[in-house]
Amino acid sequence: MQESATRPLNIVVLVKHVPDAQFDRHLTGPGHTLDRAESILSELDEYALEAALQLAEARGGESAGNRVTALAMGPAAAVNAVKKSLQIGAYAGVHLADDALAGSDAAGTSLALAAAVRAVAESNGPVDLVITGMASTDGETSLVPAQLAERLQLAQVTFASELEVADVDGAPVVKARRDGDSFTETVEAPLPALVSVTDQANSPRYPNFKGIMAAKKKPVTVLTLADIGVDPAQVGHDGAWTAVAASAPRPPRSQGTIITDDGTAGVQLVEYLAAQKLI
Repeated sequence: MQESATRPLNIVVLVKHVPDAQFDRHLTGPGHTLDRAESILSELDEYALEAALQLAEARGGESAGNRVTALAMGPAAAVNAVKKSLQIGAYAGVHLADDALAGSDAAGTSLALAAAVRAVAESNGPVDLVITGMASTDGETSLVPAQLAERLQLAQVTFASELEVADVDGAPVVKARRDGDSFTETVEAPLPALVSVTDQANSPRYPNFKGIMAAKKKPVTVLTLADIGVDPAQVGHDGAWTAVAASAPRPPRSQGTIITDDGTAGVQLVEYLAAQKLI
Protein backbone atom coordinates (compact mmCIF):
# COMPACT_ATOMS: atom_id res chain seq x y z
CA MET A 1 0.00 0.00 0.00
CA GLN A 2 1.23 3.49 -0.82
CA GLU A 3 1.09 5.98 2.00
CA SER A 4 -0.40 9.40 1.39
CA ALA A 5 1.57 12.50 2.32
CA THR A 6 1.53 16.24 1.70
CA ARG A 7 4.80 16.37 -0.23
CA PRO A 8 4.10 16.05 -3.97
CA LEU A 9 6.31 13.97 -6.26
CA ASN A 10 7.88 14.94 -9.56
CA ILE A 11 8.22 11.69 -11.54
CA VAL A 12 9.70 11.10 -14.98
CA VAL A 13 8.77 7.86 -16.75
CA LEU A 14 10.87 6.66 -19.66
CA VAL A 15 8.80 5.27 -22.51
CA LYS A 16 9.95 3.84 -25.82
CA HIS A 17 8.49 3.43 -29.30
CA VAL A 18 9.34 -0.15 -30.28
CA PRO A 19 8.52 -2.48 -33.20
CA ASP A 20 5.21 -4.26 -32.68
CA ALA A 21 5.91 -7.85 -31.67
CA GLN A 22 2.93 -9.00 -33.76
CA PHE A 23 4.97 -8.38 -36.90
CA ASP A 24 8.27 -9.88 -38.03
CA ARG A 25 11.24 -7.74 -37.07
CA HIS A 26 13.76 -6.67 -39.69
CA LEU A 27 17.15 -4.97 -39.61
CA THR A 28 17.69 -2.27 -42.18
CA GLY A 29 20.30 0.18 -43.42
CA PRO A 30 24.10 0.16 -43.23
CA GLY A 31 23.98 0.24 -39.43
CA HIS A 32 21.77 -2.88 -39.24
CA THR A 33 19.18 -1.06 -37.12
CA LEU A 34 15.61 -2.18 -36.50
CA ASP A 35 12.94 -1.22 -38.99
CA ARG A 36 10.49 0.74 -36.87
CA ALA A 37 7.75 1.26 -39.44
CA GLU A 38 5.20 -0.66 -37.34
CA SER A 39 5.86 0.49 -33.79
CA ILE A 40 3.94 0.95 -30.54
CA LEU A 41 4.53 1.97 -26.92
CA SER A 42 6.69 -0.73 -25.31
CA GLU A 43 4.46 -3.00 -23.27
CA LEU A 44 6.98 -3.16 -20.43
CA ASP A 45 6.94 0.64 -20.13
CA GLU A 46 3.22 0.55 -19.34
CA TYR A 47 4.08 -1.04 -15.98
CA ALA A 48 6.46 1.83 -15.24
CA LEU A 49 3.80 4.37 -16.16
CA GLU A 50 1.19 2.64 -14.00
CA ALA A 51 3.60 2.59 -11.04
CA ALA A 52 4.19 6.33 -11.42
CA LEU A 53 0.49 7.12 -11.67
CA GLN A 54 -0.30 5.08 -8.57
CA LEU A 55 2.40 6.85 -6.57
CA ALA A 56 1.17 10.26 -7.70
CA GLU A 57 -2.48 9.42 -7.03
CA ALA A 58 -1.65 8.18 -3.55
CA ARG A 59 -0.42 11.70 -2.81
CA GLY A 60 -3.39 13.54 -4.25
CA GLY A 61 -2.69 13.45 -7.96
CA GLU A 62 -2.03 16.40 -10.24
CA SER A 63 -4.26 18.76 -8.24
CA ALA A 64 -1.96 18.29 -5.24
CA GLY A 65 1.13 19.30 -7.22
CA ASN A 66 2.32 15.86 -8.32
CA ARG A 67 3.78 15.53 -11.82
CA VAL A 68 4.12 12.46 -14.03
CA THR A 69 6.03 13.22 -17.23
CA ALA A 70 6.43 10.64 -20.00
CA LEU A 71 9.80 11.01 -21.73
CA ALA A 72 10.58 9.33 -25.06
CA MET A 73 13.65 9.47 -27.28
CA GLY A 74 13.43 8.67 -30.97
CA PRO A 75 12.44 9.81 -34.45
CA ALA A 76 9.31 11.79 -35.26
CA ALA A 77 7.02 8.75 -34.96
CA ALA A 78 8.22 8.14 -31.39
CA VAL A 79 5.93 10.95 -30.25
CA ASN A 80 3.16 8.34 -30.53
CA ALA A 81 4.60 6.59 -27.46
CA VAL A 82 4.30 9.89 -25.59
CA LYS A 83 0.74 10.45 -26.82
CA LYS A 84 -0.28 6.93 -25.78
CA SER A 85 1.21 7.60 -22.34
CA LEU A 86 -0.84 10.79 -22.07
CA GLN A 87 -3.97 8.87 -22.99
CA ILE A 88 -3.23 6.34 -20.26
CA GLY A 89 -2.83 9.11 -17.70
CA ALA A 90 0.57 10.84 -17.77
CA TYR A 91 0.23 14.54 -17.01
CA ALA A 92 2.73 15.83 -19.58
CA GLY A 93 5.09 14.54 -22.25
CA VAL A 94 8.60 15.21 -23.55
CA HIS A 95 9.91 13.97 -26.89
CA LEU A 96 13.67 14.05 -27.47
CA ALA A 97 13.97 14.04 -31.25
CA ASP A 98 17.14 14.62 -33.28
CA ASP A 99 18.42 12.96 -36.44
CA ALA A 100 21.84 12.57 -34.82
CA LEU A 101 20.36 10.13 -32.27
CA ALA A 102 19.82 7.44 -34.91
CA GLY A 103 21.91 4.36 -34.17
CA SER A 104 22.53 5.17 -30.50
CA ASP A 105 23.51 2.19 -28.36
CA ALA A 106 22.77 1.86 -24.64
CA ALA A 107 25.63 4.20 -23.69
CA GLY A 108 24.52 6.94 -26.08
CA THR A 109 20.90 6.48 -25.12
CA SER A 110 21.60 6.84 -21.41
CA LEU A 111 23.77 9.91 -22.07
CA ALA A 112 21.02 11.66 -24.02
CA LEU A 113 18.25 10.64 -21.62
CA ALA A 114 20.23 11.84 -18.61
CA ALA A 115 20.54 15.26 -20.22
CA ALA A 116 16.83 15.22 -21.05
CA VAL A 117 15.92 14.41 -17.44
CA ARG A 118 18.08 17.34 -16.31
CA ALA A 119 16.20 19.55 -18.78
CA VAL A 120 12.89 18.43 -17.27
CA ALA A 121 14.24 19.27 -13.82
CA GLU A 122 15.28 22.73 -14.99
CA SER A 123 11.76 23.38 -16.28
CA ASN A 124 9.64 21.70 -13.61
CA GLY A 125 11.81 21.50 -10.53
CA PRO A 126 13.90 18.66 -9.06
CA VAL A 127 12.96 15.17 -10.23
CA ASP A 128 12.20 12.82 -7.32
CA LEU A 129 11.87 9.58 -9.24
CA VAL A 130 12.85 8.28 -12.64
CA ILE A 131 10.88 5.10 -13.37
CA THR A 132 11.58 2.72 -16.24
CA GLY A 133 10.49 -0.69 -17.41
CA MET A 134 12.85 -3.57 -16.70
CA ALA A 135 13.95 -3.62 -20.36
CA SER A 136 12.86 -2.44 -23.78
CA THR A 137 11.13 -5.06 -25.89
CA ASP A 138 13.43 -4.38 -28.85
CA GLY A 139 16.99 -4.24 -27.47
CA GLU A 140 16.22 -6.16 -24.25
CA THR A 141 19.60 -5.24 -22.74
CA SER A 142 18.33 -3.89 -19.36
CA LEU A 143 21.45 -1.69 -19.40
CA VAL A 144 19.94 1.77 -19.70
CA PRO A 145 18.38 2.06 -16.19
CA ALA A 146 21.69 1.38 -14.42
CA GLN A 147 23.68 3.57 -16.80
CA LEU A 148 21.16 6.38 -16.44
CA ALA A 149 21.27 6.18 -12.64
CA GLU A 150 25.07 6.45 -12.76
CA ARG A 151 24.99 9.44 -15.10
CA LEU A 152 22.42 11.22 -12.91
CA GLN A 153 24.17 10.14 -9.71
CA LEU A 154 20.96 8.60 -8.36
CA ALA A 155 20.42 5.64 -6.11
CA GLN A 156 19.09 2.79 -8.24
CA VAL A 157 16.57 0.09 -7.41
CA THR A 158 16.15 -2.32 -10.30
CA PHE A 159 13.66 -5.08 -11.12
CA ALA A 160 11.08 -3.98 -8.54
CA SER A 161 7.95 -6.14 -8.42
CA GLU A 162 6.25 -3.90 -5.85
CA LEU A 163 6.80 -0.21 -5.24
CA GLU A 164 5.84 2.45 -2.73
CA VAL A 165 7.04 5.80 -1.45
CA ALA A 166 6.78 6.31 2.30
CA ASP A 167 7.93 9.06 4.63
CA VAL A 168 10.62 7.95 7.07
CA ASP A 169 11.63 10.51 9.70
CA GLY A 170 10.05 13.23 7.59
CA ALA A 171 11.91 12.31 4.38
CA PRO A 172 10.45 10.38 1.42
CA VAL A 173 11.94 6.96 0.80
CA VAL A 174 11.24 4.58 -2.06
CA LYS A 175 10.68 0.97 -1.00
CA ALA A 176 10.65 -1.92 -3.42
CA ARG A 177 10.20 -5.67 -3.29
CA ARG A 178 12.47 -7.73 -5.50
CA ASP A 179 11.64 -11.35 -6.23
CA GLY A 180 14.46 -13.78 -6.94
CA ASP A 181 14.26 -17.44 -7.92
CA SER A 182 14.34 -18.62 -4.32
CA PHE A 183 14.01 -15.49 -2.22
CA THR A 184 12.28 -12.12 -1.86
CA GLU A 185 14.02 -9.02 -0.60
CA THR A 186 12.85 -5.51 0.26
CA VAL A 187 15.19 -2.65 -0.52
CA GLU A 188 14.81 1.07 0.03
CA ALA A 189 16.57 4.25 -0.98
CA PRO A 190 16.14 7.93 -0.23
CA LEU A 191 14.80 10.16 -2.97
CA PRO A 192 15.82 11.16 -5.57
CA ALA A 193 16.20 7.69 -7.06
CA LEU A 194 15.78 5.64 -10.21
CA VAL A 195 13.61 2.53 -10.22
CA SER A 196 12.99 -0.09 -12.90
CA VAL A 197 9.88 -2.21 -12.47
CA THR A 198 9.01 -5.67 -13.74
CA ASP A 199 5.84 -6.87 -15.42
CA GLN A 200 4.72 -8.21 -12.03
CA ALA A 201 4.56 -4.76 -10.43
CA ASN A 202 0.94 -3.96 -11.30
CA SER A 203 -1.82 -4.24 -13.88
CA PRO A 204 -1.53 -1.31 -16.30
CA ARG A 205 -4.71 0.61 -17.02
CA TYR A 206 -6.10 1.07 -20.50
CA PRO A 207 -6.84 4.47 -22.05
CA ASN A 208 -10.56 5.21 -21.94
CA PHE A 209 -12.51 7.73 -23.99
CA LYS A 210 -12.14 10.43 -21.34
CA GLY A 211 -8.39 9.88 -21.18
CA ILE A 212 -8.04 9.95 -24.97
CA MET A 213 -9.89 13.26 -25.20
CA ALA A 214 -8.00 14.77 -22.25
CA ALA A 215 -4.66 13.81 -23.80
CA LYS A 216 -5.27 16.22 -26.68
CA LYS A 217 -4.95 19.15 -24.26
CA LYS A 218 -1.86 17.90 -22.44
CA PRO A 219 1.47 19.52 -23.30
CA VAL A 220 4.20 17.72 -25.26
CA THR A 221 7.59 19.42 -25.26
CA VAL A 222 9.94 18.59 -28.14
CA LEU A 223 13.66 18.81 -27.38
CA THR A 224 16.73 18.52 -29.60
CA LEU A 225 20.32 17.71 -28.69
CA ALA A 226 21.11 21.43 -28.82
CA ASP A 227 18.34 22.09 -26.29
CA ILE A 228 19.84 19.66 -23.77
CA GLY A 229 23.49 20.47 -24.44
CA VAL A 230 24.61 17.14 -25.91
CA ASP A 231 27.28 16.98 -28.61
CA PRO A 232 25.92 14.96 -31.59
CA ALA A 233 29.29 13.20 -31.83
CA GLN A 234 28.61 11.54 -28.46
CA VAL A 235 25.46 9.75 -29.63
CA GLY A 236 24.13 7.95 -32.68
CA HIS A 237 26.31 5.77 -34.88
CA ASP A 238 29.34 8.03 -34.40
CA GLY A 239 29.23 7.91 -30.61
CA ALA A 240 28.23 4.28 -30.18
CA TRP A 241 30.47 2.04 -28.10
CA THR A 242 29.09 -1.02 -29.88
CA ALA A 243 28.09 -1.73 -33.47
CA VAL A 244 26.50 -4.56 -35.44
CA ALA A 245 29.14 -5.69 -37.92
CA ALA A 246 26.87 -7.95 -40.00
CA SER A 247 23.41 -9.47 -40.02
CA ALA A 248 21.59 -12.19 -41.91
CA PRO A 249 18.03 -13.52 -41.85
CA ARG A 250 17.43 -16.48 -39.58
CA PRO A 251 17.46 -19.66 -41.70
CA PRO A 252 14.05 -21.27 -42.14
CA ARG A 253 13.28 -24.01 -39.66
CA SER A 254 13.64 -27.46 -41.20
CA GLN A 255 10.77 -29.90 -41.06
CA GLY A 256 10.88 -32.26 -38.12
CA THR A 257 10.92 -36.04 -38.30
CA ILE A 258 7.44 -37.48 -38.82
CA ILE A 259 6.71 -40.92 -37.39
CA THR A 260 3.75 -42.73 -38.95
CA ASP A 261 2.13 -45.24 -36.64
CA ASP A 262 2.08 -48.57 -38.44
CA GLY A 263 2.20 -50.52 -35.23
CA THR A 264 5.87 -49.77 -34.58
CA ALA A 265 5.60 -46.06 -33.68
CA GLY A 266 6.78 -46.68 -30.12
CA VAL A 267 9.89 -48.46 -31.30
CA GLN A 268 10.60 -45.79 -33.91
CA LEU A 269 10.25 -43.05 -31.29
CA VAL A 270 12.65 -44.77 -28.90
CA GLU A 271 15.17 -45.34 -31.68
CA TYR A 272 14.96 -41.68 -32.71
CA LEU A 273 15.45 -40.44 -29.15
CA ALA A 274 18.37 -42.80 -28.68
CA ALA A 275 19.97 -41.62 -31.92
CA GLN A 276 19.70 -38.02 -30.69
CA LYS A 277 21.22 -39.10 -27.36
CA LEU A 278 18.12 -37.89 -25.54
CA ILE A 279 17.75 -41.12 -23.62
